[in-house]
Amino acid sequence: MNEAFPVSSALDEEVARAELYGLLARLWYAAPDAELLQAFQVAPTEAPAAGSFLEEPWRQLVGVARDTSAAAAREEYDALFGGLGKPEVLLFGSHYLSGFLNDKPLVQLRNDLDRLGLARAEATYETEDHIACLFEVMRYLIAGDDVEVANLTQQQAIFSKHIQPFLGDLCDAVSRHPQARFYAALAIFTRAFGEVEAQAFDMLA
Repeated sequence: MNEAFPVSSALDEEVARAELYGLLARLWYAAPDAELLQAFQVAPTEAPAAGSFLEEPWRQLVGVARDTSAAAAREEYDALFGGLGKPEVLLFGSHYLSGFLNDKPLVQLRNDLDRLGLARAEATYETEDHIACLFEVMRYLIAGDDVEVANLTQQQAIFSKHIQPFLGDLCDAVSRHPQARFYAALAIFTRAFGEVEAQAFDMLA
């Protein structure tokens, strides 16, 4: 659970980025279970380099996770993102980019994923523009074995076109919701991580 912090080598940093994207994908896809919450109990809360931009939001997330039960997390997730009607908060990029679900941004994303040879698993209910699915794509583009697909150029393209334009709005919607507690902390950390990623990709331009 030390994915949020810089480590010793460039290779280690890429592994850490991939693991962090994987953790975020897991937490945004479904409420954390007891096993995952238990892992937060032993998670480090200090960055190796004092004053790390992610240190404080990570510490806050760990603190809230340590005081959250699996039942409470599941209840919060369902209250925010579930329900029989329209959820309190939508986790789909198209909603924030066009105002409609399953709209042009989703078509564009599917075209870009198809170009990379990526597709949604048949068992997955959520569309590809769900934030968890997008984070899982980023994890693959960092950690995948096919260097023609898994490389910084593709990471930057997917992030800048399909994640960065709406990530802040999504995180704001969650963090400001009166029923959000664990997910408010997760949203704050996710937004900070997104800002770090955006700055890193800007340096490549």
